[in-house]
Amino acid sequence: MADRSRDPEALEREIERTRRELALTIDELADRVNPRNVAHKGMERLKEEAGQVAKTVNTMIAPPDKDGEPDRRILLAGVGVAVAVTALVVWRRKRR
Repeated sequence: MADRSRDPEALEREIERTRRELALTIDELADRVNPRNVAHKGMERLKEEAGQVAKTVNTMIAPPDKDGEPDRRILLAGVGVAVAVTALVVWRRKRR
């Protein structure tokens, strides 16, 4: 280890490698905090949550029709309510 620390070429290579790794890390961090990416991830999460809420609401309130499928109007109303409630929750969290 002592010989390696005295070798200027090895030290330069190590510094360059560290610089490249740091540059990659900075690029990844910049990508994570990019407002467009944050908004996109938030919308994806909102859509997933709304879908889960819609499924839950649908199973609770939508009796199956004669074909065994739930009424589409009730399903759409449930989805609308779920999206509205989820959007309200997200909006209130952002206001704080």
